[in-house]
Amino acid sequence: MIKGERINLRAVEPYDRDMMYAWENDTRNWHVSGTLSPFSKHTIDDFLKNAKEDIYTSRQLRLAIELKDNPQPRTIGYIDLFDFEPAHRRAGVGVLIGEHDDRGKGLASESLHLLCGYAKDVLNLHQLYCHIHQDNHSSIKLFTTAGFVPCGELKDWTFVSGQWKHVGVFQKLLNP
Repeated sequence: MIKGERINLRAVEPYDRDMMYAWENDTRNWHVSGTLSPFSKHTIDDFLKNAKEDIYTSRQLRLAIELKDNPQPRTIGYIDLFDFEPAHRRAGVGVLIGEHDDRGKGLASESLHLLCGYAKDVLNLHQLYCHIHQDNHSSIKLFTTAGFVPCGELKDWTFVSGQWKHVGVFQKLLNP
């Protein structure tokens, strides 16, 4: 477990299934995740079975974001490393705070800070990157505040709700 001030990052568990199923199938999140069709419970079960694999095998890692301020900790989202490239010491990163009421409270920021520390100190990564729609101002603020810098633009990269969207590419060097 990776411990923070208000949150912990922990391995996903089988009991995360129903929450993951709900959040992955929330169509309001699909435009940022690239999802085009619903996930079945079977697919989520397979993901959870494979989540026990080492990041060097699966090339990805999902951690649950758990809020500590309750007597019983509550899972509020997930943070992912994906496209893990150990030879080049880099990975993509994505974060989701599942419930809209939990957003805007600095919890994603603390999660991202903890993940960056883990990526640098434990995985020995040199850099993290992300792609963000250029009209997603809250995500741009989250990542730039965490030290990610814009390094490119992908024009007309995604087609969402009948219109093309540009995507910004951001990266953070962990061991400059």
